[in-house]
Amino acid sequence: MAFSLLTERRDRVAIIILTGELDASVAGQLRDAVQQISGTDVERLVLDMTNLDYMASAGLRGLVFAKQKMSNVDIYIVGAHDAALETIEMTGFHQSVFMLDTYDPAVIEAF
Repeated sequence: MAFSLLTERRDRVAIIILTGELDASVAGQLRDAVQQISGTDVERLVLDMTNLDYMASAGLRGLVFAKQKMSNVDIYIVGAHDAALETIEMTGFHQSVFMLDTYDPAVIEAF
């Protein structure tokens, strides 16, 4: 499945919806989206992986880039499936972000 990325904004919450396969050939798109968001007044970043079928190590590097670039922002990973979840947990990255099974506006968008 081809990769796609959609960015949404809800007040001070930025949402990046990832679909398909996040590998080295498309990881730059995630970095670019994070770069654009980082210069705004975002307080929370949501990485929606509900429809992400595969994530290579380059995708994980994109997540680490987001955490480094937006160190003062709460980052939520939503709906990560087994393949991506295993990579996130094996590296310990899950300890530096909020992991959620589903998107819950009451949790994420409440200020």
